[in-house]
Amino acid sequence: MDKLHENSFVINIASVNGSGTQTANSVLLRSLFRMGVPVGGKNIFPSNISGMPTWFWIRANSKGYVGATSRADIVLAFNPQTFEADQSCLGSGGFFFYPEGKTAGKSVRPDIVAVPIPLQSLTDKIVAPIKIKKLAANMIYVGILSELLTIPQEIVRQVVNDQLEKKTSALQPNLDALDIGRQYARENLQHLAWPFVARTTDVPRNQVMMDGNTAAALGLLAGGCQFISWYPITPSTSVVEHFERFAKNTRKDKDGKNNFAVIQAEDELAAFAMVLGAGWAGTRALTATSGPGLSLMAEGAGYAYYAEIPAVVWNVQRLGPSTGLPTRTAQGDLTFSAHLSHGDAKHILLFPGSIQECFEFGQTCFDLAERLQQLVIVLSDLDLGMNLWSSEELKSAPVRYDRGKVLSPEDLDKLTHFHRYEDQDGDGICARTLPGNSHPRAAYFTRGSGHNFRGQYSEKAEEYSDNILRLQRKWETAKKLVPAPEIKSNDNKEGMIYFGSTSAVVEELTELLEQKNQKFDLCRIRAYPFSPGLEDFMKEHEAVYVIEQNRDGQMKALLAQAYPQWASKMVSILHFDGTPVTAEGLRHKILNLRGEA
Repeated sequence: MDKLHENSFVINIASVNGSGTQTANSVLLRSLFRMGVPVGGKNIFPSNISGMPTWFWIRANSKGYVGATSRADIVLAFNPQTFEADQSCLGSGGFFFYPEGKTAGKSVRPDIVAVPIPLQSLTDKIVAPIKIKKLAANMIYVGILSELLTIPQEIVRQVVNDQLEKKTSALQPNLDALDIGRQYARENLQHLAWPFVARTTDVPRNQVMMDGNTAAALGLLAGGCQFISWYPITPSTSVVEHFERFAKNTRKDKDGKNNFAVIQAEDELAAFAMVLGAGWAGTRALTATSGPGLSLMAEGAGYAYYAEIPAVVWNVQRLGPSTGLPTRTAQGDLTFSAHLSHGDAKHILLFPGSIQECFEFGQTCFDLAERLQQLVIVLSDLDLGMNLWSSEELKSAPVRYDRGKVLSPEDLDKLTHFHRYEDQDGDGICARTLPGNSHPRAAYFTRGSGHNFRGQYSEKAEEYSDNILRLQRKWETAKKLVPAPEIKSNDNKEGMIYFGSTSAVVEELTELLEQKNQKFDLCRIRAYPFSPGLEDFMKEHEAVYVIEQNRDGQMKALLAQAYPQWASKMVSILHFDGTPVTAEGLRHKILNLRGEA
């Protein structure tokens, strides 16, 4: 490694869950971010409280490719359980840091650079109570790496101050540990043929770094969310926690009282039932959950569809089925979400692919739910929701909430009659009134059982058929309202379809494929039902590769259901082991499938 790698390197920090490395890892990541270095972080952690292996990946890349990767340049091995396995992600010449004296009987590959660190003796220099000292010791490796990478000391110290400003007893010990690490690197590691350097860039500083759940919470706030009922579940819990924290600072009446509500229900079924009640009453209401919680909402989802009640579920997907791997990522809830109910039902799905879209869809989900008077399910995932991403500053659209066909008393005065389930415009969407409307014609019955267009109970076959076919017309209307796909076409013969967090690696993937003279047009799906432009994309290409993070090709199944005439063109490229998808992994699968690996 005699070539200088400026702002391009990958660090893998292997530790034990519960050992307090999260703060140190965040300091290192955010220090690089403040320098303007394109950087991203991935936390691979177990679902138990402590004692199991955990990894934190930091990827800096001068081209802006900060999606996941399976290869590291630098490994910090602080977990004896995974000491030898952690060497496997290093290429020849990679740097392997580990605590001296903690690896008895374990070997280091001869083709990598072993860098033992006297961590215990360095930790002894920290003056602090033993509990604080133990945690502050993690800042030593931040000091070592920041010195080797030439990250300015004032930047790192400022990040430490920002991280620990409310933990005054821990601040100085951590700053001391940082200085101890830097001094050790200056005095003892200058002999390394170190090829990596971080340099401050002149990138405009309109960037933010956050996880998708935080962006979602901000988006829901901007989107007018007034009510959340929920039951905690990994990895969606922080959506609600962040929303409540932000709302407490911004959603106050003149007398200082909160004008929003967050209620923790006894389970997910009850949480969704509360959302239905709030949505029926005219409130922008939501619940956040993951796959197991969504399973409990199936009956309520059918009620929302048939009774036509606006509702939103923000589903941060994890690996299933059953309990599965709660802290691993996946895109495995598509087909279940699309038809969540018994009987014939179809639900709007949104697929945010970035931090900006997590924010943007915080309003879009409610606009669609109210305009179409039905359930909208936003399908984020753990990778997008819980990992840290850099993004341009979040921008909110002008506040013009689409409440749909809500009739006021003045509207009702102009009508000869009001029937709740009557389609007057031919688009499948009926008008509704909200509680509190005092007009004599405003009242109606909301029915999840058989009903006619007047809202009256009915078991007549023709009236049921008329109603369910009207709901299908509304589905056709939805195709024109949902976010359209993003298409990049250069008249290539083959196309590639993807969605959600996979978006982070597609640009890098296309560059890798072009090195093999493999070129694809691109289509990023943002919503279901599919917009008309998606069919045109499939029609225009000889073959279409559908990339998704599940075993069964669920997006491909939805596409084949919508466009059976083009099903033979579709080729599945699948990733389903729970790790974030990588460009090099997808490249290998595509080339292997084409016999060109």
